[in-house]
Amino acid sequence: MLRRLTAAAAVTALVPLTAVALPGGADARAPHHDRYHASIAITAHGIPHITADDFGSLGFGSGYAATEDAVCTLADTLITARGERSRWFGPDKRYNDQVTLDASNLQVDAFVADLHQRHVVEKLLKDPLRGPGGQARAMVRGYVAGANEWLRTNEVTDPACAGAPYLKPDVTTLDLWYGVYLANLLASAGVFVKEIVDAAPPSADDPGLPELPVKASQVDREALLKALGRDPESPFGSNATAVGGAASTTGKGMLLGNPHFPWRGRYHFTQQHLTIPGKYDVAGASLIGSPVVNIGWNKDVAWSHTVSTAYRFTPYEYRTPGPGTTYLTDAGPQELVHDTVKVRLPHGKTATEDLYRTPEGYVVDSPATLMPWGPASVWAIRDANGEQLRTIDTFLDMGKATDVRDLLRRQDAGAGMPWVNTTAADRHGDVLYADHSVVPNVPDDLVQQCLTPTGIVLQQVAGLPGLDGTFADSTCAWRTDEDAERPGIFGPANLPMEIRRDWVMNANDSYWLPNPEQPLEGYAGIIGCERCVRTMRTRMVSHYVIDRLAAGHQESPRSLRGHEHENRVMAAEVMRAGGALDQVCQATGETEACQVLHDWDGHSNTDSVGTHIFEEFISRLPTPTLGAVDPVWLTQFDPGDPLNTPRDLNVANPQVVQAMSDAIASLRDRGIPFDATWGSLQVAGDRGAPPIPLGGGTGDAAGNANALAARWVRDNRDHYRPITYGSSHIQAISFLPGGRVDARTILTYGQSENPRSPYSADQTRMFSKKKWVRFAWTDAQIAHDLVRRFTISG
Repeated sequence: MLRRLTAAAAVTALVPLTAVALPGGADARAPHHDRYHASIAITAHGIPHITADDFGSLGFGSGYAATEDAVCTLADTLITARGERSRWFGPDKRYNDQVTLDASNLQVDAFVADLHQRHVVEKLLKDPLRGPGGQARAMVRGYVAGANEWLRTNEVTDPACAGAPYLKPDVTTLDLWYGVYLANLLASAGVFVKEIVDAAPPSADDPGLPELPVKASQVDREALLKALGRDPESPFGSNATAVGGAASTTGKGMLLGNPHFPWRGRYHFTQQHLTIPGKYDVAGASLIGSPVVNIGWNKDVAWSHTVSTAYRFTPYEYRTPGPGTTYLTDAGPQELVHDTVKVRLPHGKTATEDLYRTPEGYVVDSPATLMPWGPASVWAIRDANGEQLRTIDTFLDMGKATDVRDLLRRQDAGAGMPWVNTTAADRHGDVLYADHSVVPNVPDDLVQQCLTPTGIVLQQVAGLPGLDGTFADSTCAWRTDEDAERPGIFGPANLPMEIRRDWVMNANDSYWLPNPEQPLEGYAGIIGCERCVRTMRTRMVSHYVIDRLAAGHQESPRSLRGHEHENRVMAAEVMRAGGALDQVCQATGETEACQVLHDWDGHSNTDSVGTHIFEEFISRLPTPTLGAVDPVWLTQFDPGDPLNTPRDLNVANPQVVQAMSDAIASLRDRGIPFDATWGSLQVAGDRGAPPIPLGGGTGDAAGNANALAARWVRDNRDHYRPITYGSSHIQAISFLPGGRVDARTILTYGQSENPRSPYSADQTRMFSKKKWVRFAWTDAQIAHDLVRRFTISG
């Protein structure tokens, strides 16, 4: 049964919400006899506070409010989850989820059509171990009813989809569940959609790529990581810092969380506050299509998430007797499962695609990840997140937690945290870091026993073990821990966590160093590396707390949230030591730019002058090859001093000097003044946004905790750096005496994606000015900030 589920588990990365009808199946439609009632209070900045008597009605209010704020993205994501992008947008147009998936609509649809044809989600819905519980199902049914109610009773005014024929009040619960399932696969099979759909067996005329011997030293590491959805130049990440009672002025816990996510599309947030009086009360942010709060707080606990380094899948390499669809196992030769699917096109036409599977999962033809389908072997991937539909349960139950230990217990019981770490603080002054996400149970001894020659290279270069498919059903099968909630994944005892009274953090490096006083070691390599170099962003996030404590000051609610907008640039601080950065610039023979760089305040504030020179320089620095000395630094990384090394800029390296020379020349050639303020160059770039000046900058390489990036830019392209990615739902939560909660938030791109809404760019302007929203948490605060209140039924 587990094998069948694994094969039935594929993936693509997205999540869901609004449009046509699907074939029935379990939980397909909200029953007509269900009646929902919710009260929605809209406070300043368009934030909905939803109150109901049960979880179904709570989901009803959530779905209604989310559709109001993001109807076009909900519709787009639902169409994706139904496998109908080609029908509505054309088969050759591309779908880019702004994170890991970039494929044609036809490729996406074929992948999703195969999931539907095999009833993958329907089977999970019927599975008592891997499927959702009653409260999660009620939330989803209500959410769907709320989305339909909004579509029935409101006119779509967002120009992105107004008048679109697919906007119909016929959303089904199955639509939403497929969307949730696809989002779970963001970091696994969703990365390989093109490679899954385009995979075809070698033939005599087209034998495929030959399997040449590959050495780790011959592999372009950055290109490999990019193909695995881990592009070093476009990281998907976040920061989170939790300060405990031993390091806070309140003696209680505080949290600063800042997920770095896309500013448009399926993976952007809306905020909401969900209340069942006397039973459930949680607020924060939810990704599009999520009826529950993903990042947030209640009266006792606050939490945030950062993308984890753990892999969610393992590739299996199967030997083949020659070109074709036969592969070899220890049980004898086997034939690949061959699925043919039809995809709906415009004007009633259809297209046909072929996909192949083993019992472990989809076959891929992926030369870029060293996994081609050639004459001697074929690769398939097994996906741990493809075997569960417990994510809604996990987030829903976390909202009931009473302290950080209870939060982690509830997360472990759900066993559906798909691809993120958790950092949390509680009223009692404890703080938590944990990577208790869904990870394949492949401990290091199994890996060493089962690696193929190419699998060894994958592990050496990217940390991904390529296992021998010959024994995928026996000695190389995923194991099961006694404390795991289901087969094939690590249980809590084999996953890293740390609870402290001072502070913990994560900024997307591995679990190894949530606090330098207590490194976490001895865990499986598939989860992440140990005693390995930290990014400049990790060093900056850590040093904000370290430096304040070293100066003899505890963190206060004001100081902790203030770190968000300090906009220090860690790489610049390190490189300026001993005047090294000035020396490098002077070696170029430039004078005007070097004077600006010398006078620069070392920050990425909107009024900083010189930030762009450093940004251009840092982007051109040479990167070390695998296992080689880093040419940028004289003092290399030392695991005994991980937050202060590497350091000492190598001023004598001509590559470093050339990087500075090229940076200055590039700015001059583009007509960008050396003395321009950063805010005149870096502006908002989300859909319909005016060019609002923004502070912050490049994260990992430059060391901005307030990480921002310009990716797939469409708006304000006449500016140097229009921001479409980075700091998103930022929350600074402090627990105070007397049961009080100080909740400050900012949703950097605004609550509404409709550029015609007053809530589209209001928070962006606040973010530009380093201001915070005082999130209305209590009834009195909601009444004070109330814009309108209404009730809905359906």
